[in-house]
This record gives sequence, structure tokens and C-alpha cells, in this order.
Amino acid sequence: MAELMQNPIISVIVPVYNVGKYIGQCLNTLTHQTISVPYEVIAVNDGSTDNSLCILEQYAAADSHVRVINQPNAGVSAARTAALKASRGEYLCFVDGDDYVAGNYLEQLYRACTINHADISCCYYYWHIVCNDVLFEYPFHCRGVYNTEDSLNMLLRDVLIQSFLWCKMYRREIFIKSGVRFPKMCFEDLAVLHQIFAQAKQVAIIDEPLYYYNLHGDSTLGSISPQKVTDYIRAIAMIRVALQKSGRFGVFRDSYHHLARKTRNNCYYYVAKMHLLNKDMRGYASDMLFVRRAISLCCKDDFSVAELERHLPRLSRNQRRRREGFAR
Repeated sequence: MAELMQNPIISVIVPVYNVGKYIGQCLNTLTHQTISVPYEVIAVNDGSTDNSLCILEQYAAADSHVRVINQPNAGVSAARTAALKASRGEYLCFVDGDDYVAGNYLEQLYRACTINHADISCCYYYWHIVCNDVLFEYPFHCRGVYNTEDSLNMLLRDVLIQSFLWCKMYRREIFIKSGVRFPKMCFEDLAVLHQIFAQAKQVAIIDEPLYYYNLHGDSTLGSISPQKVTDYIRAIAMIRVALQKSGRFGVFRDSYHHLARKTRNNCYYYVAKMHLLNKDMRGYASDMLFVRRAISLCCKDDFSVAELERHLPRLSRNQRRRREGFAR
């Protein structure tokens, strides 16, 4: 086994930050995969202050698949970048440290890539609501093999293919071609995944849920803040900029506008949730108008990054002022 691991075919990248409650289950599912080709699991401890590093070291000592990188806290983007530099596989997978996967996760994604000569393979997932141990399967499915334009349209619409790094396998070569650098922000995968898909000649989709997204109070979708809302909007602005630079915005205009509307509606929900959790509805209407205005700026024919950036900080300032006033 040790000799085989010198040349892994697949590298699984796992960023880890204070997920001691979940990382054992994550690594247990990753080290008990049905796939026969050699693979490595690169877990990056990003300055955790809980027992995450201890658990990682125990798994690395017990299983040759697992390699551990320990670094000072620098955020999930830096953790993924460090793992990418250390990875050796021809194919790449991303699994968040507080999630877990089915036993045939790697086998199915790898098979979909190799049989279909695909650069990316995708599967579906469950939401696992941790507090009451309930599973909900993501309801929108399709299957098949799609070319660059079709898969990009699906990705931008964010329904049949969603903009998560996880629940996918990528040929390493397309990462190099895309030149993607993960930005230091929330929703960083949404901001850059379209650039990776733009390099894929074929994308294969498996109509099967093989990934388990743990929805809990500290997860990206389980918690929200003014910064997350502004990062969400900034991510779709980054997509607009990249599409314009590549000269393809006209081709994907309808799909982009669909994504913008979905982002607007999600942000409406997040703003309402913030106000309800703070038990303070002051400024609710103005925050809703902020979201509407920001999304409108992203969709303007004469889109301007500078104009959007002048607008984005308002939500954070308004929320901070209300919290300070409420505290007094």
C-alpha cells in the first residue's frame, strides 16, 4: 500500500478548521472507499483551536491514505491552495472537513470521468440537519454528458449543477489551464468554479446523491452575517467580470441573470434571518433595498465594478450601527 501511495491517481483535499465534532466521520468515510486505484487524502489543519489536529494525526498514523498539513489560520482558500500544491493526483476532489461521503463516492466519480472521457464529473447530495439527524435529498437531478457551453449554462443557473467545489471530481490539468486562485472570501467556490468549467470539454453528471452536507450552526449555509451577504453578491459580480473579459457574457447572459435573481432571493432570506435573530427589525426595508440595488448593478448593461464596490459596504455599516444601538 505504501508503495502504491507514492503515485496516487486521485487527491482528495480536506480543509479543516475547528471541526473536531465532524472530522472523524469525514475521514472514516474517505479511508473506507470502494475504489481500487490509489488515492491520497490531504487534510490541511488551518490553525484549529479544538482537537481537530489531534484527530487528523491519529488518522494519518493509522492509514497511509491520509497526509496532514498543519498551518497557522489563514482561511479555507489558503488551506485549499496549500493542499493543491502538495497534491500529486491526476484527479482532484474537495470534501469539507465537517461533511462526509458515501463509500463509493470516489469510485463513482472516477468511473464517470474515465468512461466518458470527461474532465469533470458531478454527483448530487443530501442535506444532513445535524441537530435532529434528518436527511433531505437535493431535489433537482439530471444525468448525462454535456459539452462546455451546456455545462456552463447549467452551472451558472445553479440548479442542476451547483457552484460547490465538493460533490465533483476534476482532472488536474483543467485547474492548471484555468489559472484559478481561490479568493479570501465566503462563497469563493461560486466566484471561480465557472472558470474551471470553462476548461472542461466534457462534464459527466451522475444522477445519484453521494455527498452529505452537514447543516449546523457554524456551516456556511447554517449561519449568516452582513459580510457573507456582501461576499455572496461580490461573487456573482466576479463572475460577470470574468465573463466579460472572456468575451462570453452575451452567450451566457440569460443564465447569468437567472443566477442574479436566485442570489437576490437568497440574500432577501439571509437579511430577514439576520434581523429576526437579532430581534431588531430597524433598517430591514433599507437592507432589502440594498440587496435589490446591488443585484441590479450586477446586471446593468454598463456594469461598473467601482460603482458596485461603493455600494456593497452599506449593509455591513448599517448592521454594525444597529447592533451598537441595540446594545446600548
